[in-house]
Amino acid sequence: MKAINTSKNNPALTHRLLEWYLQNKRDLPWRDTQDPFKIWLSEIILQQTRVDQGLPYYQAFANTYENVEAFAHAPLDEILKMWQGLGYYSRARNMHACAQTVVNEFKGQFPNNYKDLLSLKGIGKYTAAAISSICFDEAVPAVDGNVFRVHSRLFGISEDIAKGKTFNTFFDLGKELIQKNHPGTYNQAMMEYGAKICTPKSPKCDECVVSEWCFALKNDMTHLLPMKVKNIKVKQREFHYYIYKFENWTLIRQRPAGDIWTGLYEFVLEEGETPEMPEATPVSEVITHLLTHQKLSIQFHVVMCPSLESMEQIRKEKDMLKTDISSLTDFAVPKPIEMFLNKVDL
Repeated sequence: MKAINTSKNNPALTHRLLEWYLQNKRDLPWRDTQDPFKIWLSEIILQQTRVDQGLPYYQAFANTYENVEAFAHAPLDEILKMWQGLGYYSRARNMHACAQTVVNEFKGQFPNNYKDLLSLKGIGKYTAAAISSICFDEAVPAVDGNVFRVHSRLFGISEDIAKGKTFNTFFDLGKELIQKNHPGTYNQAMMEYGAKICTPKSPKCDECVVSEWCFALKNDMTHLLPMKVKNIKVKQREFHYYIYKFENWTLIRQRPAGDIWTGLYEFVLEEGETPEMPEATPVSEVITHLLTHQKLSIQFHVVMCPSLESMEQIRKEKDMLKTDISSLTDFAVPKPIEMFLNKVDL
């Protein structure tokens, strides 16, 4: 089923959505600026993140870094530490690389068009469209999960949004719908409508200002649209963290690239079944931590070293970093380790 082409002949629908947005939009700090650095910060932070969770992170980054140049010159460890708790740490690493590219190749100014923005690390079609439309008034539709939902229900699009090719259907429809005079406002209106009215579950159809044109409502399909066929295989992994201690010292390492939590710090890790280590004392229950495609079972153990020399030997063998236990909070660590450290007094 293709989109019902009502957009070109229905300015009333667009007008109502824009009017609703101007009257009901949330008071968010990035709504009062066209600074591409601030818009970029907000858009990347809010990927896979609720607004209420992302807002304090946005404020912290915006208050710490005045512009993209300051962000680019900050140490990556500092960025990762500030990011701690948001998850999907590749976003932070990509942001740092992106900022450095903007400084080194674009003279510290974000590109002013969709095509060049797409060339930057970590900026996909949605983020490029958001920045180009909000900051530079380029009429490019920003298609995110909210827009998929609103458009699929309004216009009766039943293509599987989990398939990459379906993006083109919504992007082409968005190009018909978007307001050429105020593209940034239009994109934000569509996203806000999906977040507040046309929600995934229990949409507020009785409050919808465009319900008279809604295909899904007329055909009792709001619970079926958008169509998304899930086929995600979840990988099971078993982590055992060993906290080697001597007095106030312990050992940590920075996780290498190629796996989850790249660049974050952790204790000595053994993956798989519990190794035979009689000197290790379990200090936690098995913790379950869910990622998008992985389910981790994590347990922490303490190993008391008899001397500083023995700890130094283990440090060399396992290529670890020796640090004071009281300094652990200075390092960016995965969420399960952060939670463990908040609960247990080492």
